[in-house]
Amino acid sequence: MRRYFSRKLLIYGLTFFVAVTVNWLIPRFMPGDPVAGMVARANVAQPEAVEAMRAYYNDLFGFDQPLWQQYVNFWGAMFRGDFGISIWLFPTPVSTVINGAVPYTLGLIIPSVLLSWVVGNRFGAYAARRKLLDNTVLPVGYVLTAMPYMWLAVLLAWALGVIAGLFPVAGGYSFSMRPNWSWTFVLDLLHHWTLPFLSLFLVALGGWAIGMRNMIIYELESDYSNYLSALGAPARLIRRYAFRNAVLPQITGLALQLGVLVAGALVTEIVFAYPGLGSLILKAIQNQDFFLLQGTFLFIVLGVLIANFIIDIVYVVVDPRTRAGMAGAQA
Repeated sequence: MRRYFSRKLLIYGLTFFVAVTVNWLIPRFMPGDPVAGMVARANVAQPEAVEAMRAYYNDLFGFDQPLWQQYVNFWGAMFRGDFGISIWLFPTPVSTVINGAVPYTLGLIIPSVLLSWVVGNRFGAYAARRKLLDNTVLPVGYVLTAMPYMWLAVLLAWALGVIAGLFPVAGGYSFSMRPNWSWTFVLDLLHHWTLPFLSLFLVALGGWAIGMRNMIIYELESDYSNYLSALGAPARLIRRYAFRNAVLPQITGLALQLGVLVAGALVTEIVFAYPGLGSLILKAIQNQDFFLLQGTFLFIVLGVLIANFIIDIVYVVVDPRTRAGMAGAQA
């Protein structure tokens, strides 16, 4: 088992290095000059002052150094926990900006991913053995999983927000309120959270339901199910074994789909102007904020890698064949 997890950690380490390097390069391939944008926003008319400001910002952000030196400085600063200063919200540190957005993104992604996985697997398992439910879940699941996140978000905002007026369509909380720990604010927060959550939950729900339904049918038609049935085992026991075996590919699918789900959450935040990392990425692109882009991408990469590693651990715990394979390899 030690060798297995050592190999996994090595793979995740290499993935982290490549992903962070690509994330560092992407902002620098963007057209435009962020320093020129900052100087333009300052509305300075004197050419000498403009040149002085340009030189100051280039020195402050390190843009006057060669690219290789900027890259080395980036890794050094990252290991010190220094993600730089936001160009868009100058002189606020990037870490402060990200810390204000992370709770909204985590509060949206974690419930939607976990609940859609649990509920989708249950619905899929029930649909595999109930014809009426199968005729309902299957077509609805195909429709939901084929919908792009942003399209369903726009549809829900129009139907439940604009037409029905049941939920707000923008923001993380009412503009007239300030964040606090009162029940009034918490309820307002949940009111704004509902539509982005439903957008992510419903799209993911359809895919998990279809996958589990197909896996249950496959397991119920397998040799061990037929053998147990021939021995007179109760149908409930056979279905229980079928569900345990069918859920293993779904755990693998959760790890594989995690990046897609996170990307869908970021796009959904943009649609609803939800104050999470997705909105930060959009603002960073619009304002050519290299450091904010690097910081948000770094957090997303770390989050996805850590979640995948946790799923690897869960898979080892729930699948005895993996543990048996490890024991055989060590022997």
